Amino acid sequence: MVGLKLGDTKIKQYHLHKDEPDKVQFEIYSLKEYLEESVGHLYPHRHSFYQIIWFISGKGKHYVDFNEYEVKENSLFFVSKGQIHYFDNNSYEGCIIHFNESFVAEDENYINIFLNHNIFHSFEKEPFFTINEQDTKEFHNIVNQLQAEMWVTSQFAHAEYLKHLLHLFLILIQRFGVKRDCDGLSMNNPSHTYFVRFRKLLEENYHAIHTVNDYAGLLNISSKTLTNCTKEISSQTPLEIINDRILLEARRLLAYSDKNVNEIGFDLGFEDPSYFAKFFKRQMKMLPRDFRKLNSSISEKLIF
Repeated sequence: MVGLKLGDTKIKQYHLHKDEPDKVQFEIYSLKEYLEESVGHLYPHRHSFYQIIWFISGKGKHYVDFNEYEVKENSLFFVSKGQIHYFDNNSYEGCIIHFNESFVAEDENYINIFLNHNIFHSFEKEPFFTINEQDTKEFHNIVNQLQAEMWVTSQFAHAEYLKHLLHLFLILIQRFGVKRDCDGLSMNNPSHTYFVRFRKLLEENYHAIHTVNDYAGLLNISSKTLTNCTKEISSQTPLEIINDRILLEARRLLAYSDKNVNEIGFDLGFEDPSYFAKFFKRQMKMLPRDFRKLNSSISEKLIF
């Protein structure tokens, strides 16, 4: 993996085999060894790939997008593309899995994958599951197979076997994992499909498209239909979800980058800087510059 700067920001971004497209887009490591060898995990960073972290033992804190989560034994964290996270300096036993979207997609069908494995789709949900001790045997079995297969690249159907094992791991999460705020999605429910497609479009376009009508148009449905879908699944309107996504990125850039407030507003699609400031204040009850001052200690953590 390679650490890069995003433009003139200080946010580190890591990629998985970015310059090696023919390489299997998957990795699995011992969590203890990975954390010991990578000082970057102590500092806020993000990935262009998906990450699963299984904390088998050890206690401490894991930080994801301005939230502090207590690490407990047999907790599994799911870090999506673009999320900013970092670890504390404690020691943990477990494993860490990396994979690109292309690795899990069947015929590049993003929707079916994330309806089947409803764990990475929401930025507003808690990013972790817990599993009971009695259910860990099957997880250990699959992890052991993944770790063994990782290094036998010349074996027949190597990538397919890894993909199969990863799918089994994700299925076990949905069977045995406990998540307080996780509601299941179904491929048989059109509303759920529209919801996932809307979230994917939003992730790709939040910096440029801000209206419900535009997203409904991209989905070829009415604004009312889109509103019914999102309220059914998340109890939020599409506009609330859009605003939450824009606000999250604004907070990330204010806390973790050295861009000025006007630049951040332009990056997020606000042609008038004053309108960005008004939007931010309406959502956060403070001006962007005040939020930056409040989070100055986070920015200082990036200097290493």
